[in-house]
Amino acid sequence: MKYKNSCLLDEIYRLTINRILLKIAINIPIIGREEISAVTSILKNGNLASSDSKGGKHVQAFEKAASSLVKSKYAIAVNSGTSALQAALYALNIKKGDEVLVPSFTFIATANTVVSTGAKPIFVDILKENYTINPDDLQKKVTKKTRAIIPVHLYGNVAHIEELSEIAKKNNLPIIEDSAQSLGSTYKGRHTGTFFEMGCYSMYPAKVMTSGEGGFVVTNNKKLRDKLLMIRNHGMVHGNDARIFGLNLRLPEINAAIATIQMKKLPNFLKFRKNNAKLLSKLISDLKVELPHQRKNENVNWYLYTIATKKRDKLLKKLNENGIGATSYYSTPVHKTPFYKIKTNLPVTNWAASHVISLPIHPKVTKKNIEFIAKTMHDIL
Repeated sequence: MKYKNSCLLDEIYRLTINRILLKIAINIPIIGREEISAVTSILKNGNLASSDSKGGKHVQAFEKAASSLVKSKYAIAVNSGTSALQAALYALNIKKGDEVLVPSFTFIATANTVVSTGAKPIFVDILKENYTINPDDLQKKVTKKTRAIIPVHLYGNVAHIEELSEIAKKNNLPIIEDSAQSLGSTYKGRHTGTFFEMGCYSMYPAKVMTSGEGGFVVTNNKKLRDKLLMIRNHGMVHGNDARIFGLNLRLPEINAAIATIQMKKLPNFLKFRKNNAKLLSKLISDLKVELPHQRKNENVNWYLYTIATKKRDKLLKKLNENGIGATSYYSTPVHKTPFYKIKTNLPVTNWAASHVISLPIHPKVTKKNIEFIAKTMHDIL
């Protein structure tokens, strides 16, 4: 009897592991031999990080590759997308008593970095068409205390650039683009992150490319670039000569080497995502769901393929039960999290929080996977 129970447990374990392995994850890092070889080489030579103001050899190589990709004059590597936003806010001298306009329908890091400077995040509603910040609501919330705007190019969708530019000029406000999710997305041929003062990117493992953990800021302003180099390195330029406030936001050499290789692969990664998104849209176009779409002159990176439906909770539960790693980003908007708990009127934000589902379309998702996702959705809806 004991033997039979053991066999049964072994079989349950095998089935459980198979189910985990068969699950179609929402996003996964795609690491190859080149990245592993680069990391091994750095570990062997021992040059893991550099306190030089310009960064180590691999950091500098990555920054050159990043600025070349997005066509900015400068790129400053840091150790996370959150650090990128934080450094950008410090570079603009955002401080206690200031207000920064941000969307609530996004990852909490956008608001948290504002709080870290002592400033107050003011939450703005989004547009239903692409989940990016609503320019009309934005304008209404500009006050004498407003010092900056942080639009988020959510899910890879590009925020409304012309409208944001008009508001910024009218009110003499700088804009920091939160491009954490939009690396590779363009509008009228220009990359997100390059339209205003600074753009901030993330290279977290779940993003369109990764460095393990990391981020970077791009800018065309040399004064901001020089300031950002100091901010990421304790405010120093030459050794212990702190000139402004800074922190250790440096990107290690290992992460920079991974990022440089990943950036070369990015165009191919984005091609797979685009093809998967196109196929999925075709296969579920007859369902009563709101499909993602690109605006005129917009080319999104398809970081997250996000639909909206009244039957969100039912669909999400059934998809997950069938091994499909669908996820709801962001079912709890930032202003409703326990830390913030702010009462504010954000009707579209609240609607999106209860209606959206993101589906897997990353490069490891095969045509058969897409067909299975579509069939499962048809069976459910």
